[in-house]
Amino acid sequence: MSADASNPVQMIWFKRDLRLLDHAPLTQARQQGPCVCLFVYEPELLNSPEFDPSHLVFINEALAELERGLAQRGGKLITRHGDLPDVFESLYRECSFHALWSHEETGNAITYRRDLRVAEWCRSRRVTWQEIPQTGVVRRLKSRDGWAKRWEQRMNQAILPIPEELSLPAQLPHSCGILPAATLGLPFSTKMDVPQGGESRAQSTLSSFLEERGVHYRSEMSSPLTGKKSCSRLSPYLAWGCLSMKTAHQATVKRVGELRGRVHEGLPVHRSWFGSLQSFSARLRWHCHFMQKLEDEPALEFENMCRAYDGLREPHFNQDHFAAWCEGQTGYPMVDACMRSLLKTGWINFRMRAMLVSFASNHLWLHWRPTAVFLARHFLDFEPGIHFSQFQMQSGTTGINTVRIYSPVKQVIDQDPNGIFIRQHVPELRNVPLGYLAEPHKMPRDLQKSVGCVVGRDYPAPIVDHATAYRLARERLGAVRRKDQTRQAAKKVLVKHGSRKRLTTKAAPKHRSESKRQSTEDLLL
Repeated sequence: MSADASNPVQMIWFKRDLRLLDHAPLTQARQQGPCVCLFVYEPELLNSPEFDPSHLVFINEALAELERGLAQRGGKLITRHGDLPDVFESLYRECSFHALWSHEETGNAITYRRDLRVAEWCRSRRVTWQEIPQTGVVRRLKSRDGWAKRWEQRMNQAILPIPEELSLPAQLPHSCGILPAATLGLPFSTKMDVPQGGESRAQSTLSSFLEERGVHYRSEMSSPLTGKKSCSRLSPYLAWGCLSMKTAHQATVKRVGELRGRVHEGLPVHRSWFGSLQSFSARLRWHCHFMQKLEDEPALEFENMCRAYDGLREPHFNQDHFAAWCEGQTGYPMVDACMRSLLKTGWINFRMRAMLVSFASNHLWLHWRPTAVFLARHFLDFEPGIHFSQFQMQSGTTGINTVRIYSPVKQVIDQDPNGIFIRQHVPELRNVPLGYLAEPHKMPRDLQKSVGCVVGRDYPAPIVDHATAYRLARERLGAVRRKDQTRQAAKKVLVKHGSRKRLTTKAAPKHRSESKRQSTEDLLL
């Protein structure tokens, strides 16, 4: 059809922004003309090694709510299955839209290349593509100086209300509807106890955290037991855009103000609230800080942040060790319990994620790239900018972060002292006495038989020796760290990617096996 020049059709492309509240492309596009609201099931993303059927379930639940919300306001969600920009070309022939609207996306290499193709198509069709920020990430950033101030300014901008009414073009393109896994050629999700997708669930999760669950956030977020409740659990909603970062930030600021008001009025307030919300607020900033790294240097998805570490692990990849780690069969109960829990639910708290990565990179000496892809698939809240930067930090290849080699035995003592989490997820160990639960291979043979857990038969022996692996990792990392070329490279990394609040940190810090201080970069919410 030919478009009405006085009432041009606007195409709104929903990606990782599956919401109506605080949706700038939707708000601005509706002011320009009738709107087509589009979501595309992209085969390249659906079939990537980083995608899991549980992601599709979450997306479809969010789309169902989005579809209802648009319909209530006179709009309609259009879905298509296909590659881009081919889908746009087909839609252009159907409704000849004049402008394409979307949020900016700091994604992986697949979405980066796709966006380049879309930009070229828009130029060829003379379609204006308006990309609008939705996080604190700054496109084409020249310097990190002043970044924190810009983040604050963005997060304090007014939250955009949900449009009351939408108009449709005279000829509306057909929709494929919400497509299940079978239609898309994907297996069904096997994960359990997974949060439901959608904007209303995101809002209720935020409210329950700020009003009740978050009171002990600071002290309880490190344990996989207490973290399940006390962590905000907002990460999948932020990753898929069911909730804007701005909304989370402003709700937190408002809650702090309310609590201060109660204190001023002499009303009771639990003393843990202020420290917990301060920690949570800091992590909202760190969330965007890490995404900015990938935005500034997309190669971080594949290459070491500090190139002086190139070749450190590449020749040593052990497929058997990788398989044991992926399956939760390493012989280290805390590592195995965390991995098995993650495979079932799509979530584990940050401290345990860091331990999983550290164990793979340092104890097993596996390169971070294959392990990162595996966990990306199983994290429901996979956010590329955070994910790959964090993997490199925990693997010691940034050149600017303290390397923390976690002791899987100490983590049992610190985070699961009664063995509740381990017994839940590693049932082979259910009858092992608590004193041996962290290291069941140290049980006397007669005791192993009596409790029904013979190491090597019912549960694997440790695939590496902790003390030996720890020593070798420190020696290997230290040998690279001490080189002059590494120090020079690290200085450049610090200038490009470092937080300006930490510029006094040495470019090549000493290694630590453990730290009693909660890392300021423990940012998974």
